[in-house]
Amino acid sequence: MHKHHLRRPARLALATATATALTGGLLTLATATSATAADSVQVPYADFNGDGTGDVVASAHGAYVSGRQSAGQIVVLYGTATGVSSAKRTTISQNTTGNPGTAEAGDGFGAESAYADFNGDGYDDLAVSSPWEKVGTDTNGGGVAVLWGSASGLTGKGVTIADPAPSSHDYWGKDLAAGDFDGDGKADLAVGNSSNTIHVFKGGFDSTGTPGGRYTIKPPIQNGSNDYPYGPMSLTAGDVNGDKRTDLIVDGYETRTDYGWNTNYYVPGTAGGLSAGDAEALKPGIITAIGDINGDGYGDIVSGAGWDSTTEDGTPVPDAANGGKVNITYGSTSGPATTAGITQNSGNVPGTAEKGDGFGWELDLGDINGDGYQDLVVASPNEDIDGAANTGQVTVLYGSANGIDTVSGVQGLAQSTAGVPGNDEKNDLFGADVKLDDVTGDGKADLVIGSYENAGNGGLTYLPSNGTKITTSGSRAVAPSTSGLSTTGSPAFGAVFAD
Repeated sequence: MHKHHLRRPARLALATATATALTGGLLTLATATSATAADSVQVPYADFNGDGTGDVVASAHGAYVSGRQSAGQIVVLYGTATGVSSAKRTTISQNTTGNPGTAEAGDGFGAESAYADFNGDGYDDLAVSSPWEKVGTDTNGGGVAVLWGSASGLTGKGVTIADPAPSSHDYWGKDLAAGDFDGDGKADLAVGNSSNTIHVFKGGFDSTGTPGGRYTIKPPIQNGSNDYPYGPMSLTAGDVNGDKRTDLIVDGYETRTDYGWNTNYYVPGTAGGLSAGDAEALKPGIITAIGDINGDGYGDIVSGAGWDSTTEDGTPVPDAANGGKVNITYGSTSGPATTAGITQNSGNVPGTAEKGDGFGWELDLGDINGDGYQDLVVASPNEDIDGAANTGQVTVLYGSANGIDTVSGVQGLAQSTAGVPGNDEKNDLFGADVKLDDVTGDGKADLVIGSYENAGNGGLTYLPSNGTKITTSGSRAVAPSTSGLSTTGSPAFGAVFAD
């Protein structure tokens, strides 16, 4: 097993090493995990200022703050009738007034985040972590804060969610997910770390950050070690079985070969909270989203396994495809049910499945055309285009009563697509993260794409929905330099979006 130094969130630490070791591909960006927020059969949108329009949080966890390398920042882009831009935004670091903690080199503030209305005041709040923060004498102990939403949006005012067991693990907050796991109408917060114990903070947080209670679950994933802080690779929340309680998908690490392959687990929500004793193994993938693709009232689980079907020496990889694979497990009243797989050789999916493309490294769900079926965007950030290595592209696939349609309406988008800002350049990693979010308030999901361009500065591309599909009309780029970020070093703006 390759040892991965966690200077980036865990999911892409694995992705980076896997891409390099198994495909020779370059996937050097630092990104975190996706975790769908509460009540998520229909994927919700964050609304931090209560104006009814979706807002987007983009991480720049590699950003310099007051000269401190990789202290980290987040940029909140507020939705408007014309979408998102740097004209209406808030940039927050740990030095922002009211934010607990202090910006220090290597903290990685913003590496992971999840939103929900944790205090029940009608404004969404943001749980955000700095997994490499030194806590006392505990190097890489990690920190988690909840920043409160308000009529002014996220201002940086917040509280610390203290680690209840700091001596038992490191990297507190390296994975986060928000949902109503016990169905009491209050948003809960699940917090991961380097161990296989996940801490769940019950909803009803007060102004000091005290939750309504706390418990732990231990799904059957690999525990941490001195070699690598495994724990969960990502946490994703959504209602898979339609019982109005949020379930949790734990993308876990499990050793199967010298390289290691992951197993994911469905952990159902119950009246007593998450029940790890009823965990069920799922298809692999290290990034997951949940939404109702076929309109049957049950959340469907979509996981991206961006690695190839064989290692460099020809060793077969279980349940994989060259160029990457997306696994869909449809929900039902009893939980996960039938499964289907999508590759770049499926239907009219653009491109050809080739080793190292990374199809499925990132993905998200949202209803682009308002037909009641969740649509899917899949990134292949390592895609080579016209000889430019690791340029990247994204694919948009539409939901239907029969599930994801890989034939009709499929869209392929790159920076060389007419109307998309920018150009295809080596190592842009277009699709470093992707987000479907109704940022115009018209009830249709628009697309925001992160990249790693300009030597890791990063950037966002906004592509709106025209009510039928994603369009380039009204598109724009959002740069770190106009978003309150220093471009010293590699801020990696847009490598992670809050979910």
